[in-house]
Amino acid sequence: MELMIIVYFLVFIIFALIIYAIMQLKLAGMKIKDFWSFIEANQMLDKLYAFSKKYEKMSVQEQVIFLMEAEKVFNAFDKVPKIIWEEEYDKYTDVLDTYKNIKVLRWVSN
Repeated sequence: MELMIIVYFLVFIIFALIIYAIMQLKLAGMKIKDFWSFIEANQMLDKLYAFSKKYEKMSVQEQVIFLMEAEKVFNAFDKVPKIIWEEEYDKYTDVLDTYKNIKVLRWVSN
C-alpha cells in the first residue's frame, strides 16, 4: 500500500513538472511545436557548422542540400527568442555566412 502511494506521488510530480515546463514555454510566447523544431534544428546546426568549414570543397549537390537544410534551421531559430539560443550564436553566424557565400557563388556561376 505504501509503495502504491509513493508511485502515485512520483507520477503526479512528473506530470506537474511537464505541465510547468509547458506553461513556461507558453508564457515565453512559444508553441510546443516551435520549441521542438528548435531542438531538432539545434542538432542540425552542429552538423551544418562542421560542413560550413569546408564549403569551398562541396559539390553542387552538397551545396544545394546545405542551402535547404540551413533555411530550415534559420526558420526554426527565428521562431524562438534569441535569449534561448545565444550560446549558439557563433555557430549560427558562421552557418549564415557560409549560406550567403554559397548563394553568391551559385548566383555568379549562373
